[in-house]
Amino acid sequence: MLALSSVPFLKPTPLKPPRSSPGGQRRHTLPASEFRCLSPEDAVSVFEIEREAFISVSGACPLRLDEIRHFLSLCPELSLGWFEEGRLVAFIIGSLWDQERLSQAALTLHRPRGTAVHIHVLAVHRGARQQGKGPLLLWRYLQRLRWLPFARRALLMCQDFLVPFYQKCGFEALGPCQVRVGELAFVEMQHRVRGHALLRRNSGC
Repeated sequence: MLALSSVPFLKPTPLKPPRSSPGGQRRHTLPASEFRCLSPEDAVSVFEIEREAFISVSGACPLRLDEIRHFLSLCPELSLGWFEEGRLVAFIIGSLWDQERLSQAALTLHRPRGTAVHIHVLAVHRGARQQGKGPLLLWRYLQRLRWLPFARRALLMCQDFLVPFYQKCGFEALGPCQVRVGELAFVEMQHRVRGHALLRRNSGC
């Protein structure tokens, strides 16, 4: 429920070949910056960032740890993590939805036949904020959706104060969202995915 603006596309830094140390042992180096789909093994790191980002603001996390594992098992291709030297610094988790608008069920369900990608959460580690990572990650995520032949729209829900922010990222407001979390009310927003046949040949992460 957070995010961003368009910025130039940057390719992930490739993994460097291992180097030999003075003692003759091979030393493995991690990429300075890497973007990849998340797996259930990343769930704890994801939850730690999410908990710190949302508990202080709204008092609740968009996804519980078991729900994170659930979505990363069912639809890892709809997630994206940003790693720096092997450490997760920002992420997005999504799932598929098969109705025109989000409903309460969309918070926990993945509809494999859906054509709308529901963006559940975007969060950045507290030590990596104010560096433009959120906007860049969202931009890259939306580009990846163009490669998926079934993706037609991206949907999310956010609080009123974030609406101008998402509009700058190309989202349009659809009006009040049916979903409520406790006393919180949300605006539902949409971004149309316009892919090209050439890109869709190589879908996935």
